Amino acid sequence: MTFTNNKLEYRVTLDTNLNLFIVFDKQDENKFATGTTIENAVQELAKIA
Repeated sequence: MTFTNNKLEYRVTLDTNLNLFIVFDKQDENKFATGTTIENAVQELAKIA
């Protein structure tokens, strides 16, 4: 699924082996971040996007 947050569009996946959410920048799949919550992962992505 694709989500939008403050003009940041991202896609969310869950790594069930590591219990981490991974968010990918919709415009550039090479930009991604991880976090224990979706919100944490989005905040990390916002830092690099």
